[in-house]
Amino acid sequence: MKKNYFLLLLLIPSCFLAQVGINTNTPQQGLHVAGSASTVKIDGLSYPANTNNLGPGSVSRVFVNANGDLILGTAQNNIAILFDSENYLNDPKDPSINQITQHGYGDGFDFAGIPRDIPNSTFTLTQPAIIEINYSVSFMIEKNGSNRVNDGYARAVQTLLYFRSGNYAGPIVTTDLEGNLIGGSFLIDSGTSTIGGGLGISGQYYTNKDSNKGEYEDFHITGTDYVKLPAGTYCPMFSAQLAVSAAVGTGSQKMYLGTGSDEVQIIAHYYH
Repeated sequence: MKKNYFLLLLLIPSCFLAQVGINTNTPQQGLHVAGSASTVKIDGLSYPANTNNLGPGSVSRVFVNANGDLILGTAQNNIAILFDSENYLNDPKDPSINQITQHGYGDGFDFAGIPRDIPNSTFTLTQPAIIEINYSVSFMIEKNGSNRVNDGYARAVQTLLYFRSGNYAGPIVTTDLEGNLIGGSFLIDSGTSTIGGGLGISGQYYTNKDSNKGEYEDFHITGTDYVKLPAGTYCPMFSAQLAVSAAVGTGSQKMYLGTGSDEVQIIAHYYH
């Protein structure tokens, strides 16, 4: 009788604790794998047993479903191309839409360009993500309305991409998911004194000294950048500048953004 009571007392603590420890006698959770180099291997999540495993050379994310089961997400749970537009900006020259006037250094960027296909110019995030932006934007430069630039001065041409919320006319997105200024304290439009929001700032120099020859159109600038954004609908837009060290006496130099084929690509890297 004493022996039976003793066995019963030994079993009672294990019923109440209901914890399993591996490499430890004092588990802190239902399952506790101790050790600084410890790992857990689940054959059902391995490659090629699980079709959602990305295979050798890649790392697959593990998710928890509503039932508490550990599962591998699909490729769409990890990364997705949300937006890929060819010839994104409207092509015709329009002083009120895509014209940038030459200025001296330090005067800043100006908004330029409008989407060619406005109804299809947005993408939507259903959850927070790290957004990768890739763009190739076209431009042309002319003097006094239709002539080639011919003074031989080196001009800095710079572009950046920014987002508007909702659609192309919505509020400018100047902060990221954590509330930090996107691109830092950088002026992305001198006309409105908008600070923050600039992504993928890139540029090149242009110069020409031949009035009859010399290229003046179908140039491209490319840019790439990353930003963490919350769920929402966004529209990619552009800002640019045309700068020369001495603007006096060089004529009315204009740059038009988006006059050729442009591409904008938005990729979401999910981490939740």
